[in-house]
Amino acid sequence: MGSIEVRNPLLSKKLKRTETRLLIIDDNQIRFNQIRDLLTSNGHVVEAALLDDLQTFEKQLHQNWDLVIFGRAYDLKYEQALSLIQLSKQPNLPIILLKPEDYQADQYAAYIRKGVYDILNLDYPDRFYLGLLRALSLSRLMLTQQHLMDELESAQSHAQSLVHDSNKAIALIQEGIHIQANPEYLQLFGMKSEDDIVGLPLLDLLQPKDLNDFKLRFKKITQGQFDLGRLEIATLNEQVSVPNPLKIEFLPATDEDALQLTIDIETSESSNTASGTADKNTQKPNTYQLINRTVAQQPSYINALVLFSLASCPETIFEGNWVISKNYFSEIKTFLKEQTHVPLFKVSPGIFAALFQAESKAKLESKLISLSSLTKPQLLSVNQVSYPLNLRIGYAILDGEIRDESHFEEFIHSAYQTALPQNAPAVELNLGTHLDIPSMEIRHPEVKPLNSSPEFSLIRALEKSLDRGEIHLKYQQLYDKQDTNLYTYEVTSGFIFENSWKDLSSLRELAEDPELSIKLDRWILVESCKQLHNFITQYPEAKLIVNLNKEVLFHDRTFPEFISKLITIVRSKLTHPLILQFSEEDLTHNISEAQKHITQLCQFGAEVSLRDFGNTIYSESAIRQLNINCLTLHRTLTTMLNTEQSTQELQEKIKIFHEIKPVEIMLRELNDMTLFANAWNVDARFIQGDYFQKKLDHLIDVQDQ
Repeated sequence: MGSIEVRNPLLSKKLKRTETRLLIIDDNQIRFNQIRDLLTSNGHVVEAALLDDLQTFEKQLHQNWDLVIFGRAYDLKYEQALSLIQLSKQPNLPIILLKPEDYQADQYAAYIRKGVYDILNLDYPDRFYLGLLRALSLSRLMLTQQHLMDELESAQSHAQSLVHDSNKAIALIQEGIHIQANPEYLQLFGMKSEDDIVGLPLLDLLQPKDLNDFKLRFKKITQGQFDLGRLEIATLNEQVSVPNPLKIEFLPATDEDALQLTIDIETSESSNTASGTADKNTQKPNTYQLINRTVAQQPSYINALVLFSLASCPETIFEGNWVISKNYFSEIKTFLKEQTHVPLFKVSPGIFAALFQAESKAKLESKLISLSSLTKPQLLSVNQVSYPLNLRIGYAILDGEIRDESHFEEFIHSAYQTALPQNAPAVELNLGTHLDIPSMEIRHPEVKPLNSSPEFSLIRALEKSLDRGEIHLKYQQLYDKQDTNLYTYEVTSGFIFENSWKDLSSLRELAEDPELSIKLDRWILVESCKQLHNFITQYPEAKLIVNLNKEVLFHDRTFPEFISKLITIVRSKLTHPLILQFSEEDLTHNISEAQKHITQLCQFGAEVSLRDFGNTIYSESAIRQLNINCLTLHRTLTTMLNTEQSTQELQEKIKIFHEIKPVEIMLRELNDMTLFANAWNVDARFIQGDYFQKKLDHLIDVQDQ
């Protein structure tokens, strides 16, 4: 009997048929050569790059790679590499870690959870090679999936092109003779049957006015120069049913020695309207087809189509030039993409549909509830000028594939008519009744601002915004280097005044009206806790850092009880879901009084943080005397990350803070790759900024989109 050879399909030659592109991060040329030689000796064609510094890594991420292999680097940690890859154009690019010197087997799961694809040991070449093959197979699989989706879209476009071609006369030509023609072609030349045209020379029908020029061009086309295949000719054939000139195109046919001739049979007037738009638009899939395709590519237990439309449109965008109007509608899409992080589809000018997906009805409802914050008046920046944006938002559950355009219209109509779900009434009731300001002793300033002063106008506008519930809360996710507290968000607040944004944490005019300041901070806490209560349906470990002003700490006597009530109603499984953050400057003016109130807050279940910390001579004293858990560093300290030398100086400062008290430190405003990457070189556990996630009007996890 013969033997049967069992082979692992992973070891087939299919992975060797295309070039393997490796980005290797290591400070050892010998290891680089080992990896490259191991692959080439097994029949792979390898393109590999070696680097060991952050700057080169940033540049290389602009290219396409199959795998990243991380060994050792001077100023680049594997955690840095992971975070930068996740934020690059190849977020799923597998990264393999060469076994670290201090590696223990029980650490394997922790490395994988952080995002490492595998840990391999180059001391065992066979195992190392098989591990590389597994990772390479995954990388190619994801690439193939993307190619298949692209081909599906291309096939869909081709199918629509065939529909569009029904408006064209088409014939097959072989050696200058007709061998086949569609009914439109026969009708164009006044013929009744295909039998009348088969075997007829092309020139006998086209009868080009400039015969020699056509013959010369046709000869080149038959030789394969299809860049000359599109042309217009004046015909002398009086039987032709459309006016001159004829718009014709030669294309290669299925048979190698045949040509396809296409003639546009639309009139010139309809051609200008239909052809000009059809060529550009009908070649693309319809919106509903794109939605179907996205759902097929990203299957989900439950899907919803959320419709964003304009509740009103500012007249001012039509008073300038047309570019302002065009850019205004363009910026709406940009705004929605930033705020939702989900697939977005244009329905018509100013109207967009977004696809929201979840693994349960409860989690989908949680996502939809959070979108209500986007219905507040917004601002759009167009050509460096701010314009108001007022959105109407509705939704429809997708209960299956969208069959056709009319079925899609039904979903759109339903979404337009169906308001977003709201928080449970019990939560609204319990959280919404604690805005009354308790009795307190407040020292009002001796001199009140005049009613006509700009400061007075701003404060009165703030009062009105608060009464209407139009204060904006902005949520920004923190990146935890330890990968344990993934869902911590800082809450900042502001309002729109005279078409500009006013940040409430830096609004000094509030000090003139302590009662308003306290009422405002209580409202901010209530509304942010509503968001948190809703969000923990999706992410039970979510917590908030809420920025507050000093008045609520120093003058609100029942503030600790209020915080305790909020924490109870939020129903978080965490012991400290709320971190209250105050300005260092506000608290250092009266540290002993501040410490007394902070101690009370801690007894009632809150943690306390200082913001804008570390830029004064009082900073070290504050961290010694105050019972705080966290620090958010001042923006001037963030800018120290711009250079290697100042980054080291910042690390020395942070080291001193840690020696005084073991607090968690956050760096904010990391708005570009350099700042974000260099933040890994200092001992600040949490990093935050626009490069990772911009400030949004509701809570979402940017790492899970």
